Amino acid sequence: MARGETRTVTKPEPGADPAPPLMRTVARLFDLVGGLKGPGYRLRLWVALVLTLVSKVLAVFSPLVLADGINALARGDASGALPAFLGLAGFWAALRFVSAAGPQVRDAIFQPLSEEAQRRAGTRVFTHVHSLSVRFHQSKRTGGVYRTIERGVRAIDFLLRFLAFNIAPTIIELLLAAAVLGFKYGWAFSAIAALTVLLYAWMTFGVTEWRLQHRREMNEADTEAAGRAVDSLLNFETVKSFAAEARESERYDRALASYARAAVRAYTSLVVLNVVQSLIMTLGLLAMVVAAGMLVARGPLGPGDITAVILIMTNLYAPLNILGFAYREIKQTSIDMEKMFILLDEAPDVADAPDAEALKPGAGEVAFENILFAHEGRDRGLDDVSFTAPAGKTTAIVGPSGAGKSTVLKLIYRFYDPAGGRVLIDGQDLRTVTQASLRSALGLVPQDVVLFNDTIRYNISYGCPDASQAEIEEAARRAQLLSFIESLPQGWDTRVGERGLKLSGGEKQRVGIARVVLKDPRILILDEATSSLDSATEAEVQGALEAASRGRTTIVVAHRLSTIANADQIVVLDQGRIAECGTHAALIARDGLYADLWKRQAEEPVAVAAE
Repeated sequence: MARGETRTVTKPEPGADPAPPLMRTVARLFDLVGGLKGPGYRLRLWVALVLTLVSKVLAVFSPLVLADGINALARGDASGALPAFLGLAGFWAALRFVSAAGPQVRDAIFQPLSEEAQRRAGTRVFTHVHSLSVRFHQSKRTGGVYRTIERGVRAIDFLLRFLAFNIAPTIIELLLAAAVLGFKYGWAFSAIAALTVLLYAWMTFGVTEWRLQHRREMNEADTEAAGRAVDSLLNFETVKSFAAEARESERYDRALASYARAAVRAYTSLVVLNVVQSLIMTLGLLAMVVAAGMLVARGPLGPGDITAVILIMTNLYAPLNILGFAYREIKQTSIDMEKMFILLDEAPDVADAPDAEALKPGAGEVAFENILFAHEGRDRGLDDVSFTAPAGKTTAIVGPSGAGKSTVLKLIYRFYDPAGGRVLIDGQDLRTVTQASLRSALGLVPQDVVLFNDTIRYNISYGCPDASQAEIEEAARRAQLLSFIESLPQGWDTRVGERGLKLSGGEKQRVGIARVVLKDPRILILDEATSSLDSATEAEVQGALEAASRGRTTIVVAHRLSTIANADQIVVLDQGRIAECGTHAALIARDGLYADLWKRQAEEPVAVAAE
């Protein structure tokens, strides 16, 4: 991909069937799981296939053994024929047991392959979703994305089992049963069996195609319901603060009602298909029994042969029924996997160049050169922005809301690529270095520190997973958090709750600071890190931030100008352009936009006190 190029994904034309062809799905599935190469996997697969084929052969031939026993009993006297009948009946029972137990043993042997395939696929899709750009995650519902992955991975087990153990073996069993019926009892029986199979398959394939639309509608409704549920639960504080529990329940109920309607249509269509299939199988069995009865009446066949014909047809219907079920489920499975593959086809807007190298160590100077950028759907972003954040110094980015302050930080992190110009760290264009090496050199304390629902130790060590306990404690001490942690009943093993909601705002901020301190980045980025805190907490956190930024390049986005008055350089943005740049004293003396913002904030406490 060319440097800075944005890749797009071709979408199917409206009205086109989005389900990929079966062979394409199978090919992509085996590519996804890496061909199941691994210790013992091939041996397990071959043993499972052999067990499947042996079970199919025994299922076809075992009725013939029972037929010989019944015929012997019918032809001879009871006392002489009974031992032969009992022996043949026992042999038939043994063959039938082996044919029934074989698939169970096969499933146990095959299970590790299935689990490995699901693990590889799930990990690969999860990794790919994390590699996608910020733009993708901002436009998707977390619950919907997770449900897409979950359904796609779950479908892998079904597809692998039916491809390996049902499709080809069932076809073999059908052909074998038809051949046995033809050679043993006459080709009229083979014709009846073949006609039944063809009629069954034609009806199954036709009705299944009609059912697919209902399945798609059900999946869409399921994804929508999951997305709404996760979105509402993640924002439960907002829901409660607006007393909107009933409203959220109503929205979720509407989503579930939509899913229920789609599920009813899908289930009803399945009932119609099953009834038609049962009718075809019953008529085929009736025709076979009538034909066998006529031959018994004429003399060529004995009563045991009727039993054999019935058993062969009954055994034939089991794989035939599975064949129809397999076709339905494989088509439906490919729908479930369809969106997972679409997710895999999603290309990140920002990707490493083929020749990208790791960011070389340096002092940490950050430079913007003639940057042009606008967010999707907006006509204004950054317009010809150029400035340099000197290494080891503090540079503050200020300006009115919407001026482009946060966009500057996103470009430094290379969450986006600029439409024009370059962002450099120590003279290296960010588009020429790997994203992993770039972000390992950066440390961020955002306005709202979001924590994992895990222990305080885990959240602080997230910046450096291999850190020792002593190093973690030192980071907490520098963030003025150590005494708080030691005062907790469970200490370092205290769980912080969903998104850290068991901690106060100041405590979360200090966990975020400790995490960055432990990471020890070359460049520290503070995105309005104290704007949501009260004055007392802000003073504590500000002291921790000043200690963390000492000796390293620091870029601060701030709303409260009092927190950045001591910055070495202040860049003032207005409508995407640099309006002013200088120290606090120089900007105040200039009496421009910065001085105006400073005066307004200085007047706010006076106005509040007068009210």
